[in-house]
Amino acid sequence: MQLSDMGASNSCFAAVVVDIPSRALSEPFAYGVPEHLACDIELGCTVLIPFGRRVALGYVIDIAPELDELSFAEGVSPARVKPLRAIVAGSSCASYFAEAALWMSGEYVASLAECLRLFLPPGGTPRLKRRADGTYEVEPPAVAEARERVVSLTIDGNTYVPPANATRQRQLLAALSCGPVTTRELNLLYTDLSAAIRTLEKKGVVQVEERRAWRRADSGTSLSSACAVQPRQLTAGQVEALDAIEHARCERAGSVVLVDGVTGSGKTEVYLSAIERVLADGGEACVLVPEISLTAQTVGRFRSRFGESVAVFHSRLSAGERLDQWDMVRTGAARVVVGARSALFCPFRNLKLIVIDEEHEQSYKQGSAPRYHAREVAAHIARRLRIPLVLGSATPSAEALGRCAEGSYLGQRWQRVEMPERPGGAVLPRVVVADLRREFAAGSRSMFSQVLYDELMGVAERGEKAVLLHNRRGFAPFLMCRECGCVPTCKHCSTALTYHERTHTLECHTCGATYHVRPYPAVGSACPKCGSRYLAKMGLGTQQVEDALRAIMPPHVQVIRMDADSTKAKDAHKQLLEQFDAAECAVLLGTQMIAKGLDFPEVTLVGVVNADYALKMPDFRAQERAYDLLEQVAGRAGRGERPGTVVIQTYLPDNPVIRAVAGHDRSLFTAYDLAQREEASYPPYVRLANVVVWGRDERATRVYAERFAALVREAVADVSLAFVDPVQEGELSLADPTRSPVVLGPTSCVVERAKDRFRFHFMVKCPLGYHVSRVLGECLRELGSQSDISVSVDVDAYDLM
Repeated sequence: MQLSDMGASNSCFAAVVVDIPSRALSEPFAYGVPEHLACDIELGCTVLIPFGRRVALGYVIDIAPELDELSFAEGVSPARVKPLRAIVAGSSCASYFAEAALWMSGEYVASLAECLRLFLPPGGTPRLKRRADGTYEVEPPAVAEARERVVSLTIDGNTYVPPANATRQRQLLAALSCGPVTTRELNLLYTDLSAAIRTLEKKGVVQVEERRAWRRADSGTSLSSACAVQPRQLTAGQVEALDAIEHARCERAGSVVLVDGVTGSGKTEVYLSAIERVLADGGEACVLVPEISLTAQTVGRFRSRFGESVAVFHSRLSAGERLDQWDMVRTGAARVVVGARSALFCPFRNLKLIVIDEEHEQSYKQGSAPRYHAREVAAHIARRLRIPLVLGSATPSAEALGRCAEGSYLGQRWQRVEMPERPGGAVLPRVVVADLRREFAAGSRSMFSQVLYDELMGVAERGEKAVLLHNRRGFAPFLMCRECGCVPTCKHCSTALTYHERTHTLECHTCGATYHVRPYPAVGSACPKCGSRYLAKMGLGTQQVEDALRAIMPPHVQVIRMDADSTKAKDAHKQLLEQFDAAECAVLLGTQMIAKGLDFPEVTLVGVVNADYALKMPDFRAQERAYDLLEQVAGRAGRGERPGTVVIQTYLPDNPVIRAVAGHDRSLFTAYDLAQREEASYPPYVRLANVVVWGRDERATRVYAERFAALVREAVADVSLAFVDPVQEGELSLADPTRSPVVLGPTSCVVERAKDRFRFHFMVKCPLGYHVSRVLGECLRELGSQSDISVSVDVDAYDLM
């Protein structure tokens, strides 16, 4: 505990996290609570505190009548503690927020304030603003609560008879005869009734009250798949999974249940049935989904079963909608939360079940500080609250499978339940591998192989639907001069620019910079290096595939493109999926966002334009991601009565990933992939931390990275068992990276320069029980900060680019 300086007598004491995102402020400060604030202070409230020569906002994480009973305050004298200035906002956090934030701060080498902010209402907390004269003022929350006026009849109003010519009054009384109605609803029904309301209010016939209104986070959906009709009978796999979840719930040990079910096996029904039991016992549930595109479908299914008690939480909501959804959970108006990873931090009052659908997805890993993984945070919360965590996937992550094979991880039981069959007699689709090498040798220059072309024509002839995956947005991945070989790159980043045909622009997908250009054969096309006209489009993007599809498909077939460019607007995901759902015959073309979770029984064909993009990325997880993507998108076919076909176009038909997807046999891939990872010492056999250092000055940034890496290398060379969990204790061999830490680098990142900053990184591989976070945190504090140089510490890293 750090001291907040001396002060006057206090009624009690509070541990306060100062709202300054600095790693140096790694512990809360002790403050006294004056007598006049003692009755109002509570855990999670926002307070105004003296901090050095200034004032600051802070968040209360512990309260105790005596200082020596306060967390982290052992040995601190009460005479040295300053009092709080004021309480500026009440609490709206989950009861476990402080302990979880402290754990995240230590686990992910992040500032305590950054971790704590995750548990605070979005836009609903005050801010501190410095005036021109150097003083400070507290600004109210950026987002205000929505209010609505409700009109209802009084006792006298039941017998009131309006004058014969008072048409508006009669309309108002008729609307209120069935119960209270909001003024907004009255205006929609009869236009403006404000004059009639005022008149009858003065006469005591009606009364008008103001209450909190909830801004709807969605407008509903027409998706046929957004309805969860309870099946007459569960499959054997569903029953086994539900029994395992119920046993974990009754056991109250914080166990993890991995539901390993093939695509279309009915995992969502397992979640719904498990949540029904939780709600019946008065509990709450949190369901995480990886893609915003899945939200409308998933929320629709949950609302069809649980009504309006379902809250939605994701990044596409407005600030007001996010605050209202937050408050619905806080007040108990919503007992089921469905959303992206941020939904995990909602203010649950009685959380009894956490579900993470498609747990293998990389989107559960936060890309900015604090760089947490939702699965690990959920496991920690489940362990603390002694509630079950349910993970579901058709392609579970290597980490999850490894922990289930061991039976436990960090003292938490991990159990795997298989669901190998689809309900209702549906079968897995037939997979055809189209060898693009043979297509080229036969003289074909089309982006569609003969088998994919024939299958697309069959879909059009039968009036069915198809899904086409191409995980590269834009028109062409890059342009290249055919004379000098120049590839236009971003002025601010060391990445090639992607060409977008619709806007005739080159766009950087790293920093967002845009450059207008006209490639060959347009008039005015010119190479930026040699001036040649022959600046050609190279490779394929979704826009180019869309144009080719429209050229070959009959007019009655709708072609719908779904990628990051076509879904920028709010609700665009939902609107495009509704358009696809309503079409008689259509092809849905998109990037990875269409590959998972979507349930359209009319889809009989899935095509993969080029499966090789994902296979050759410079990342040890590339093969796993490619398998996940292909297996997931293949599962979109044949989910109804008609059988499905999957066509995978590739130049690498003998790759273990392709063979595993084609044969519906995961072991063909996992055995090969795990053998490679074990030999090279990569997760799940070790923990991996990636430290990135970036700055404007290349030399200064490189020197800082080298000093940081040297400190870490020196720290891990002294193999101290004090840093190792008891389950991993034993003799550590310095020659084996799985038994002792190893530091690799520093070296330039794959993307050497981004947003005008030079980037260097080094990696730390260490045993599974090794406290790498503690080592990195201590070395970073010893090294200290340097102006214009930033540091990112990513523990259990997913992105090494």
